Amino acid sequence: MTLALLCSGQGPQHPAMFAVTGDAPAAARLFDHAAALLGGRDPRALVRDADDATLHGNRVGQVLCTLQAVAALAALPGLVAGRRIVAGYSVGELGAWAAAGLIRPEAALDLAVARAAAMDAASEPGDGLLFVRGLGRGAVDRLCGEHGGAVAIVNPGDALVLGGSAGELTALEGAARAAGAGRVVRVGVRVASHTARLAAASTAFRDALSAAEVATRVPPGVRLLSGVDAAPVLDVWAGLDKLARQISTTIRWADGLAAAVEAGASAFLELGPGRALAEMASAAHPGVPARSLDDFRSADGARDWIGRVAV
Repeated sequence: MTLALLCSGQGPQHPAMFAVTGDAPAAARLFDHAAALLGGRDPRALVRDADDATLHGNRVGQVLCTLQAVAALAALPGLVAGRRIVAGYSVGELGAWAAAGLIRPEAALDLAVARAAAMDAASEPGDGLLFVRGLGRGAVDRLCGEHGGAVAIVNPGDALVLGGSAGELTALEGAARAAGAGRVVRVGVRVASHTARLAAASTAFRDALSAAEVATRVPPGVRLLSGVDAAPVLDVWAGLDKLARQISTTIRWADGLAAAVEAGASAFLELGPGRALAEMASAAHPGVPARSLDDFRSADGARDWIGRVAV
């Protein structure tokens, strides 16, 4: 089998996001490490008790999403025991590098903090993201040319995420509705990720990556896909360049899913939080089974599903 692991980005954090991973003994050290990065707050309690503003803050969100990915790998060690394809959505690329065996889980959490700090330092109040479905890339590029902002993420099915300043997003929101977009909604992320507004953050994060302990080679049987071009990481140093650059460069997620299928993915498993990546994979590639860890009540349920479909 060749299972494709999808590591989620910010936005879908929710109170039950650690339902499968939170009690896993193998993940306990990771929750402790994340708690230290979150001011001593247990992440499991934080997601249950925090208000929306806290839950979707940039630093908190990046740590929580990275934690869910690496905790899932600890709770389900079979995920990283054989051949696999790995891709991450935005900050999910840190979890993907951990799933590929290139960085330690604790290092992925530390890098999530460094990434968030670099992005916050390069951002302005009101910066954010806007989801637009149903206009097509050409039409959206024209709107960005008229009102500012830029395409941040290209998802399947004419679903695009735009990034920009508060004023740009307000103008784009109105213009997209007027142009007949099927859906227009603000994303729960308070930085203009994957746009040139964060060029300084890419530079700062590359320095953090240079200081991190990273394996020198991708392990045999692992295909790690880069977000900026959907190409496999063959040279780790060049891959780190892309990992930093994606903060200020458009993410080609639709191409990444297609590349996973072309590479022989027999099933998609989104590590969470949320189901957005699994739903996109299912819609774009209906012949390949796709589920999220959020769909299961236990790690055993996820193992059973993987055993049935990833053959």
